[in-house]
Amino acid sequence: MTVTARPGAGVALGALGVLAFSMSLPATRVAVHTLDPWFVAFGRAVGAALLAAAYLRLTRAPRPTPGQWRRLAVVALGVVVGFPLFTSLALTTQTSAHGAVVVTVLPAMTAVFAVLRAGERPPPLFWLASAAGLALVLAFLATGGSMRGTLSLADLFLLAAVVLCGLGYAEGGVLARQLGGARTICWALLLSLPVTIPVTAVAAAAHHPRAGAAGWTAFGYLTLVSMFLGFFAWYAGLARGGIAKVGQIQLVQPVLTLLWSALLLGEAITPATVAVAGAVLVCVVLIQRTRGAARPRDYTPPHPEQAVQR
Repeated sequence: MTVTARPGAGVALGALGVLAFSMSLPATRVAVHTLDPWFVAFGRAVGAALLAAAYLRLTRAPRPTPGQWRRLAVVALGVVVGFPLFTSLALTTQTSAHGAVVVTVLPAMTAVFAVLRAGERPPPLFWLASAAGLALVLAFLATGGSMRGTLSLADLFLLAAVVLCGLGYAEGGVLARQLGGARTICWALLLSLPVTIPVTAVAAAAHHPRAGAAGWTAFGYLTLVSMFLGFFAWYAGLARGGIAKVGQIQLVQPVLTLLWSALLLGEAITPATVAVAGAVLVCVVLIQRTRGAARPRDYTPPHPEQAVQR
């Protein structure tokens, strides 16, 4: 299965994925309020793996090659295990708004791993726009944002989550060019089961899962959307539009997460937050207008009439 580069479709799919992921931190914050963070992190992966197994069976997906399994292991480490675990641990003591601003460095990390793992070479203007968007948010944090110029253990957890997630996004974007976005996350979920099932069982035995409607709804969202459906669009977008370029749409994700945090959790949004949000959006527009930002070394422009091979 080969996916032809289609930047317009890639941006649209990437935006849909970001919209899905923007609810992840608020949902995690709600879930870990009543459920054990280890159960939240690994239990959602087990639930999503059941859905993944059904999808792969229904679509009669061929098994990955040995080389693809190795890449899938990196994807699993980053987005199935690393990011859910470290964000769950962090949000037991921090707000989702705090997490949103720390996770702002994720687009830059994704772009770095895109260069290292996928061989992409974005032009200088791309990096300038990306750096400007990141600098705006970091300046906001240093001058009165939710981090208040200090780093806590929760911040270190979040930064670890960002590094692992950036690696998983970049590796998954490369693999999605061969397997497709849906199959990439599905196989990664199944590959993770030898780890996620035992940890979920131990966590459930140590702290019997008890939660109200809000807690289980949040856990359900993390399982169905954050860990499963969101990746269908996200990895497909990375494969079609380029990992480094589409990955920068994540700069909008903290803005959306802050919005959901205010609407659903009652967290305050300051005028400075609104100003930074607008400035970051300008940077995202500039990034998306940057030409040639998503071409890997071995990319060959398709003929205008060439369609996507599925």
